Amino acid sequence: MIRGSNIDKSLDFYCSGLGLIETKRIENKQGRFTLIFLAASADEKAGLELTYNWDGDKLDDGSRNFGHLAYCTENIYETCERLRNMGYTINRPPRDGHMAFVRSPDNIFIEILQEGTLEAKEPWISMKNTGIW
Repeated sequence: MIRGSNIDKSLDFYCSGLGLIETKRIENKQGRFTLIFLAASADEKAGLELTYNWDGDKLDDGSRNFGHLAYCTENIYETCERLRNMGYTINRPPRDGHMAFVRSPDNIFIEILQEGTLEAKEPWISMKNTGIW
């Protein structure tokens, strides 16, 4: 995920400049943000999430411009359990069966997203967040 301060300028750069295509858009009125998913036309599964916060973001030196990488998986529970068994902390467990966060060895936020839908289940439902994500 990367942040954009102006949707039109961002889309012009990523689509017109880099040749990416918009594959999906989510407008969240309650959260006051827009998510735009972009991908190379040759591989629409490898995507980039562009986040636009309606009330603005101070994007100055680049430190807030990059949020995290997102990774889709066929089974979020198996992926999180495998990472946990490897010694990684699941900072935001997949309580809803859809989304989790973990940090890479280099401290980069990785969002894990479930392809399709899985029912929420224990022990994940009851797990608390750990640290920041």
